[in-house]
Amino acid sequence: MIYANARAKRSHVNRPLAEALAALPDVDVRDLYARYPDYDIDVVAEQRALSCADTVVLQFPTFWFSVPPLLKLWMDEVLERGWAHGPGGTALRGKSCLVVASTRGTEEAYSAEGVHRHPLSSFLLPLEQMALECGMTWRAPIAIHDAYRLDEAGVQRVIAEVMAALGHGDEGGSTKAATAATAAARLELA
Repeated sequence: MIYANARAKRSHVNRPLAEALAALPDVDVRDLYARYPDYDIDVVAEQRALSCADTVVLQFPTFWFSVPPLLKLWMDEVLERGWAHGPGGTALRGKSCLVVASTRGTEEAYSAEGVHRHPLSSFLLPLEQMALECGMTWRAPIAIHDAYRLDEAGVQRVIAEVMAALGHGDEGGSTKAATAATAAARLELA
């Protein structure tokens, strides 16, 4: 999972979600802002990690209706022509791509009648096209609207929804509590 959140320490939803996913044995959470605070991306390491994945998850809060700047740089550098797309670029072919994006706006704000005049999926079209160009299967994105207003139960529903989308059921309350420290440590190291 590619996690891009420049404000992770203040995150209300994205960080707990990343920590919960990091606790899963088959999920490698790659926290771009923790790994690359200087924006100097290790392209080979990132490509190696992507090669091992069946599903590429892009998790981020939206910034000005787009991805955070480090995620955009990551896409530009890691998804190289000849590796991810174009002639000889087959490294991601057959994998699936799932976007998990949070917004400060409500679902109504992201509608034809809302202040943003379009659903969130319209703002994610460049990511869909990127996935298709790389030969990946585009999965319906998971939108976390009004993220900063979610209560703990809402955050847990989001975590459950994303885990279910990745083929994981309820990991159990006691397991979740027991692995919280481990997940936070794995996320810091990732």
